[in-house]
Order: sequence, then structure tokens, then C-alpha cells
Amino acid sequence: MSTITAEALSATTLLRFATAGSVDDGKSTLVGRLLHDSKSVLVDQLEAVERASASRGQEAPDLALLTDGLRAEREQGITIDVAYRYFATPRRRFILADTPGHVQYTRNMVTGASTAELTVVLVDARNGVVEQTRRHAAIAALLRVPHVVLAVNKMDLVGYEEGVFAAIAEEFTAYATELGVPEVTAIPISALAGDNVVDASARMDWYGGPTVLEHLETVPVSHDLAHCHARLPVQYVIRPQTAELPDYRGYAGQIASGTFRVGEEVTVLPSGRTSRIAGIDLLGEPVDVAWTTQSVTLLLADDVDVSRGDLIVPSKDAPATTQDVEATVCHVADQPLTVGHRVLLKHGTRTVKAIVKDIPSRLTLADLSLHPHPGTLAANDIGRVKIRTAEPLPVDSYADSRRTGSFILIDPADGTTLTAGMVGESFAAPEPVTEADDDGWDF
Repeated sequence: MSTITAEALSATTLLRFATAGSVDDGKSTLVGRLLHDSKSVLVDQLEAVERASASRGQEAPDLALLTDGLRAEREQGITIDVAYRYFATPRRRFILADTPGHVQYTRNMVTGASTAELTVVLVDARNGVVEQTRRHAAIAALLRVPHVVLAVNKMDLVGYEEGVFAAIAEEFTAYATELGVPEVTAIPISALAGDNVVDASARMDWYGGPTVLEHLETVPVSHDLAHCHARLPVQYVIRPQTAELPDYRGYAGQIASGTFRVGEEVTVLPSGRTSRIAGIDLLGEPVDVAWTTQSVTLLLADDVDVSRGDLIVPSKDAPATTQDVEATVCHVADQPLTVGHRVLLKHGTRTVKAIVKDIPSRLTLADLSLHPHPGTLAANDIGRVKIRTAEPLPVDSYADSRRTGSFILIDPADGTTLTAGMVGESFAAPEPVTEADDDGWDF
């Protein structure tokens, strides 16, 4: 296994990406091939996979076993849960979410892609674009994943034919563009044989684009959320009341986006009370500035009422509070979501009672048409909902903030997650159609 120094790791960027696709399209094999060929697998892990493969009568190691860790996954040969893997190359660090392909586990794909900056959608070259492919493309568009890779797998089973790849790439790209996906890169691969995964394939000399790993290493990634709307969901109020700190009152949480500075005027939502940041504690030390993903404690100049679930924002950039939330949702529970359904809505660190007032439409995946007022959403349906909350919520549009523009609906009876929601417009506006460059198949 190659060694990467701590200095090299600190200098590389981080890419979060997820895999998606229908059952048996080869997601776990692709992930295993990525890990194996990039020399990111420990010797004992590979030996364990070789033993397990031999016990099942397989001559070559089944690389899918590197990610399918649950007993039920290995017995059935499918992925059930999201498998997270961490690996690195000299050029970039990766957090990979290998998500299930079966329609029953679409909810897990939503989980894995919700924080991803890139999604790899696999398609079996023999089957082409199927309904589950369209569903995963729609979810990637809803979650506004900025980069989508179409990996046309099992090219070895169609004789590495360029025409097969071209037809699938054209169909998927047209569909994704209509959804508003900003970028689709199509790559022909064979995960089992290793073609165009890490190393370029000599059997597809008609393809001049990057391999999967080359694209993952070079795709532009922006983690600069420091210039977004500053938001701090309060997780905990710290009040030691000790002899050393008799008057200390701090408001702790992880900064969801933006930057906070000492002296800045802030507003506490939903109450609307204002104050000024008197101090910021980070890892027990005072600092003047704190930014996205840092866990901090804010101290305010005034003694205002702040509790868990409140949102601290700059007064000059405060979102509106509302009790009427309109959003696009992906329903993930087995029980249907219906008009009149009483639920709990969790937004950031705040959970409030709510009721589903209307379901204006349900998306038909085949042609992206809208079925008006269906009255209910079944498992894995995507649709628009209108929700009335018992208390005002400070929500951003999901297009502006994936953190504070999202929410989940929860069954108040047993705590089951029912629905994942994105506030505001459903899909991004489609990108202007431009002439494709056939050289390299960069769709």
C-alpha cells in the first residue's frame, strides 16, 4: 500500500462523492476496483476478500466484498446500507458513500448524496437507462449535487462497442439536462476488468477522456462556504455557574455556513432579538473570527433568551421566518404521506410540530411530468408539499444553502424518518444547450 505523508494530505483537497445506480449495475465492484487499483486496500483486507471469494467458489477476488460488509449484503449480493469509505491519492482525499441500488433502499441514496459534491451514476451497458437510473438522477438534481458522472459499466459484455455507450450517454445527458444537472461527464468502464476505472483501457481506444479516478482527482471542488449566509444553529447553552465562571453564558453549535466575527451585530431567530458578539470560543481559546464547519461557542453582549434550536445570524443577512413551508420532498418511509398528516419537522437543531396542508404535485420519472394533487406520496415518490408549522421557522432556500434549506419530517409516534425536504424551487434551471465535443465524450 502506498504511503502518503501528513504534509501531503494537508495540502490536498477533499472530495465527498456517492455512487448510485440500479441493482447489479456494479457499484460495489467499481468501489472495490477504485480502492484496489489505487492501492488503498490493506493487505489483510485483501486477503480476507480472497478467502471469502475462494470459499464461494470464485477464482478471482470479488472486489465488491470490500464494501458489502453486512452479512445480508454478502448473502444476497446486493448493497443494503450506505457504506462509507475513506481513501487518498497524492492528489486528493476522498470520502465515498456507496449507496444501495434497490428501489426499496432509495432512502439510503438520499442520505449518501445529501453531502456529496459529486455523484457517480452507474448504468449496465446491456440494460441502458432504467427507471431507477432516472430516480437517482432526479435525486442528484434535487439535492443540487454539482457534478454527475455517468459510468456506463460492463462494457466488456457488449464487446466494448462505442455505439452502445454513445446511445446511453446521449439519453442520460438529455434527461439530466432537463432536470437542471449542471454537469454530466460520461465514461465507459468495466469495473470487473478494470477498464477506465484507474487505468486507461486499451480496448476502448475510441474513448479519449479521463478515467474515473482521473476525473475524481481533477474535478473542481469548492469548499468555500465562508462567503455564504452565516448561520449558527444553537445546539447547547453552556452555563457553568462556577466560582471561576459565575456569569458565563455561551451558545454552542457548529457553524452551518458563513463567517462570524467578534463585534458583529447578530439576530436570534425565530424570536428576532438582537445583540452583538462579545466573544468567540474555539477549542477553549478565544478567537476573533470563526467560519463554516467549526464548532464554536458564541458569547453575546446582552442577556437575551437563547435556547437549543434557535438560529444565530448576522442582523444584516437574516432569513425571513415563516410557518408556511413549501418544498420538494423525497418520501422515504413505507407508510404513505397524506394531506392532513401530522408530523414533526426537524430543521437544523429545532424540531416543531407540523401538518401537511397540501401535496400539489407528484413527479413522474419517465417523462418528468407532474401529476397534480395526488393526495398522497408513496415510498420513494418525489413531489411538492405545503406544510404548516406550529411555530415560525427561519428557513433558507435550498438553492442558497443545502444545510439550512433542508429538513426532515418525522413520525411523532415512533420517531421514524418519513420524508427528506428541500425548501423552495424543485430543480435548478437547465443549463443552456451547447454543442458537445465528441473528442473525449465530455457530455
